[in-house]
Amino acid sequence: MPRTLSKEAVGEFRERLIDAAERLFATEGPAAVTMRQLAGELGVSPMTPYRYFTDKDAILAAVRARAFNRHALALETAFDEAGPNLFARAAAVGRAYVAFAIAHPEAYKLMFDIRQSGEEAYPELVAAGERSRRMMTRHLEEMAAAGVLKQDPRLVGHMFWAALHGPIMLSFSGMLEGAYDIGLLSDSLMEALGRGVFGLPPAGTQTF
Repeated sequence: MPRTLSKEAVGEFRERLIDAAERLFATEGPAAVTMRQLAGELGVSPMTPYRYFTDKDAILAAVRARAFNRHALALETAFDEAGPNLFARAAAVGRAYVAFAIAHPEAYKLMFDIRQSGEEAYPELVAAGERSRRMMTRHLEEMAAAGVLKQDPRLVGHMFWAALHGPIMLSFSGMLEGAYDIGLLSDSLMEALGRGVFGLPPAGTQTF
């Protein structure tokens, strides 16, 4: 009979399993990873992961939910620490978005490069995804409320999201050339979009 584990021990093992799954899912793709392989990564029996998750899809959902929550927290922290200036908040959120992707490439890929069927069966994943996406438009909604932004803030949010996601994925694939790295490319795109959306001066300090 399996021994009864404390709540702390269960939580610790789940985190270890999620860590291992994040690496394997990102590098090999979820379809190629098996529960036996995950167990082998942790040096436990093939049946052990089933004590913590019903199946591989549940593990993938947990991996992605944790990633979305960490992503949201990074953006929330940047938003709060930027102060009351609306443009400073927008700039901070944009920088935090890129910084998270660079620091956590495996998590980022699983957040935005994977879509699970039946995601609604995992409420923690749904809530985490909504929290993350909310932080990508919160500053723009404030700008709209203040009359600074005239366009639909959700549409503009998707525009900035797409402009950030492109350089990130190109960087991950090693396709950016020389000096045109992710920092320069993302900053330039945010500045160009900022000029177009808000009419900011090209040489201004209001970089997104």
